[in-house]
Amino acid sequence: MQATPDLLRRTCDLALEFLNSLDTRPVALPAGVASFAAMAARAGGPLPARGEDPAQVIEHLASAIAPGLLASPGPRFFGFVIGGSLPAALAADWLTSAWDQNAFSSISSPAAAVAEHVAAAWLLEIFGLPATHSIGFTTGCTMASFTCLAAARHALYSQLGWDVERLGLAGAPPVTIVASDESHVSIFAALQMLGLGRDRALRIPTDPQGRMRTDALVSTLAAIDTPVLVCAQAGNVNTGAIDPLADIAAAVRARRGWLHVDGAFGLWAAASPSLRPLLAGIELADSLAVDGHKWLNVPYDCGLAIVADRAAHWNAMTLLAPYYQPDPAADPHQIRDNHNWTPEASRRARGFTVYAALRSLGRNGVAEMIERCCALARRMAERLSAGPGVEILNDVVLNQVLVRFHPAADTDATTDANTAAVIRRVQQDGTCWLSATDWHGMHAMRISVSNWSTTEADIDASAAAILRCAAHAG
Repeated sequence: MQATPDLLRRTCDLALEFLNSLDTRPVALPAGVASFAAMAARAGGPLPARGEDPAQVIEHLASAIAPGLLASPGPRFFGFVIGGSLPAALAADWLTSAWDQNAFSSISSPAAAVAEHVAAAWLLEIFGLPATHSIGFTTGCTMASFTCLAAARHALYSQLGWDVERLGLAGAPPVTIVASDESHVSIFAALQMLGLGRDRALRIPTDPQGRMRTDALVSTLAAIDTPVLVCAQAGNVNTGAIDPLADIAAAVRARRGWLHVDGAFGLWAAASPSLRPLLAGIELADSLAVDGHKWLNVPYDCGLAIVADRAAHWNAMTLLAPYYQPDPAADPHQIRDNHNWTPEASRRARGFTVYAALRSLGRNGVAEMIERCCALARRMAERLSAGPGVEILNDVVLNQVLVRFHPAADTDATTDANTAAVIRRVQQDGTCWLSATDWHGMHAMRISVSNWSTTEADIDASAAAILRCAAHAG
């Protein structure tokens, strides 16, 4: 069944209709059990016995699920930490689907291998990391951390003379895991999948902004007599705060341990000369995980696993099979095989979108995009703090803003309920969309400014809508 030009042109028209509506459409349409059931009824039913015309399938898909499309690629979506898609990255993503390359290796797709080879070198330059680091292009930061922690597992068990890839963990000598009390859930998911145990990690308390306390880490490490894996954070998911990485790295190196940094969005601050001091010591990390589909604004799915010890990374991830015969004349250090650096074999060619995004922005453009989002987050905090009963809970150091809404009769319980009511009203209003969180025993509104297309006018309109909803909720 060949894709006809008319089908692809109509599909392009449908995509452009959606993209052109992002500035004016409600950011979210009413959702819930009823609307989910209605969409499922329109989209579902028995699978047809006979196949349908591809053009009809696309028309039906677009109309049936339309109420479930959030304007998350648009300029006023502030939920979770979600970026949009830069024009060049979106165009490259369309080509990625059309080219349909298997990014497994340099044999299955030389183009995919070259794109990731070049993009990896550019990324290390932007982050200020040594060119000798290795990078794997994963589905997202969860699998990037999984990859990095697998490399850490290899290195730490090698210290003990234990081949963990061959022998597994049954009967293995112990390794101690240390994490922040506010580490992202994806860190514990990775530990779970690697057999290291999500509940075995020792938790280090944090300061009022969510940064790991170095004094508590040092005292904890002093009581440990095994190899140690420490998981730090560059960009607290609620506050944006960055752990004191230089001090943490010094403490870990004194123990010959492994330092992993979850930099899902915060690592991009390294691209900015003005923000980079917040990440002092990042070059001392043994591994780092970061998302591309957050602050680099490439389409889903894209994460980056960065490892200083290339051999540990390779040994933890590589796979070989009799039917895969690399070119015997090829230097494996010169020609990239993508499967050596990720948990996957057959997969999408993620390097094309990253290459396009970086080349379209340039080094200065990446820095400007990050700095602009941070400035817009500060603007949002300033606009909201002028409202009655509004409390900004965090120091706005990056792109995250945490907000509470105090009613006239103010107790912790009533403020939690009032904040939840404001969030619901904002989500239903449609001017912008943002999410809720619980932080340090408080319910809060969490605003993340991560989209390349957000402007000051978007911030001002959104702040006005939030304050309007707060007045009605109160």
